[in-house]
Parts: sequence; structure tokens; C-alpha cells
Amino acid sequence: MKVEQGMSDQVTEGIRVRVLCRYAPERSQPAQNMYFFVYTVTLSNEGTETAQLKTRHWIITDGNQRVEEVRGPGVVGETPSLQPGQSFNYTSGCMLRTQFGTMAGTYQMVRPDGTPFDATISPFVLALPHAIN
Repeated sequence: MKVEQGMSDQVTEGIRVRVLCRYAPERSQPAQNMYFFVYTVTLSNEGTETAQLKTRHWIITDGNQRVEEVRGPGVVGETPSLQPGQSFNYTSGCMLRTQFGTMAGTYQMVRPDGTPFDATISPFVLALPHAIN
């Protein structure tokens, strides 16, 4: 699987998860090895059935291969329900102790009949400009 720098785009059971990421120097403190990245997620229902986001699971790996897992309900305090053709956007951030790393994960979704499934967030690279050739 190819990991893209700063972006991710994956469709699972009709739910497209697209992520765009950028380094945020204004929120970073390189002298303290604190590098902040902002990412915007767009969830789009390209399928024929409604789906509601219930939980998130992120796997964040820094440049030293240290892994942090983040789990929790919803995203930015919401559990959006997407009817076919609808989209939901949100922006969040991630602090790394290295100049580059990766993020990937899943959103647990549920259909109106209670059937759960995981919408995949394909891996993407977090990196300072010019940190990776």
C-alpha cells in the first residue's frame, strides 16, 4: 500500500474518507521537538444507505516508530449521520515529537438497522516541508 504525503482517500461500503493534512509552524515549537499538524477530514456517503459515525480509532506513529492510539466517541463532539449524497467536514490536529510520522485508522459506522462496519482511514504521512525526499 502506498502512503501519500499529506493526503488520504479511501472508500469503504460507500463511505469515502478523505484527509488533507498540513504542517502548522505557527502552533509548533521545534526547539522542544513539538511539531503540530492540522488535518481536515471529509466523510462522504457515496453509497445507497444512511450511515452514522459512532466512534473513531486513530493510530499515530512518529518518526521513532512510537505508536499512540486514540479512541473515542464521535469526532469533534459530533456523531454525524450521513444520508446518501451527504458529506461532513471537520478539522483537528496532531502533535508529534518528530518531524515526520504517519496516521491511519477507522471510523466505526452503523446502519439504520444497527449493522456496524469500519470505514477505513488509509495511511497518510505527516511531515515538515522538505523533511522527506
